[in-house]
Amino acid sequence: MLAKIEISNFKNFKENFVFDLSNTSSFSFNQECIKNKIINKAIVYGHNGSGKSNLGFAIFDLISHITDKEIVQDYYKNYFNADLNETKSKFSFEFRFDKNILEYSYTKSDYQTLISEELKINGKEYLYIDREKSSIFRTSAKGAKSLKKDIGDSNISIINYLSKNTILDDSKDNKIFSEFREFVNKMLYFRALDDKCYMGLEQGNHSIEHDIVERRNLTDFEKFLNDAGIVCKLISQKDSFNKNKILFKFLNRELGFFEVASSGTKALALFYFWYQRLKEEDSVSFLFIDEFDAFYHHSLSKTLVEKLKELENTQVILTTHNTSIISNELLRPDCYFLMYPDRITSLAKSTTKELREAHNIEKMYRAGFFE
Repeated sequence: MLAKIEISNFKNFKENFVFDLSNTSSFSFNQECIKNKIINKAIVYGHNGSGKSNLGFAIFDLISHITDKEIVQDYYKNYFNADLNETKSKFSFEFRFDKNILEYSYTKSDYQTLISEELKINGKEYLYIDREKSSIFRTSAKGAKSLKKDIGDSNISIINYLSKNTILDDSKDNKIFSEFREFVNKMLYFRALDDKCYMGLEQGNHSIEHDIVERRNLTDFEKFLNDAGIVCKLISQKDSFNKNKILFKFLNRELGFFEVASSGTKALALFYFWYQRLKEEDSVSFLFIDEFDAFYHHSLSKTLVEKLKELENTQVILTTHNTSIISNELLRPDCYFLMYPDRITSLAKSTTKELREAHNIEKMYRAGFFE
């Protein structure tokens, strides 16, 4: 699980911006939102321009050089902070797998160019390179003794180089390293406002309609919409390109789903498209949905959060402006975060007052109690 990220000189983040998911409190309610002492379900609030979207981009920066999964390069334009006269961005991640801590930090001179990388497992160096000083990397990985350590002018991550060029021994550290790579390969980012862009998990473009029908989930999708208050009957048919299309079936005619669906219904279709994968056991390790409920009524937002809470093995971070879901019935104060350009803090850490389950934390938030 992701425990912490520290960001410097990336977009609106200047120096040492820390998002700490390990800073939990001792609340006795909604304990399923915490796993292995790490926040497993979180919702982030912040004014426009505070950096909520950029937080997601920062977290998913590492998939661009560790995986071959989908990445949206347009999200990484204007890479450096415009107020700083610096030519390197730095990212430091801390992951926890059971009781083991893996730390991975790196610097880049732009979105595609790595400068340095360092990976530690339980405080001990496992991989290290500083390309400004040498093209030779160090590793303590068991089974890599005979591996050529000079990568020349290649920009390949030493994580990928090690993984693709040797068969590592069966050791504790190598197993943790493998868990880390698997976690990163199963990360997923998408935006409710954009059905064509996602990052991580897969590759290429997908048709929402074709995918739902191919997975034989049309009836379940219809039920999902009906449960969300959208009473409808759905059917499918092939288009001229032999692709599955979904249609609304009315009494006298049939109309294309995406031709007449509202923005909210289209957003629900996008959510369901990914939810099919989320329901598959261990298919998604980490989920970040930006503006997850931009088109939803607040009651539906709560329903979707409850569905995501059921995903025990998926760490979930959502961003929103919807304060109606700030509730101890849904999550807990250490799972709600307030984001500012220079910091991000949970509600629990934004006050010295003892917070209890009976407190109306939405009302307290609206009253400025946590500012």
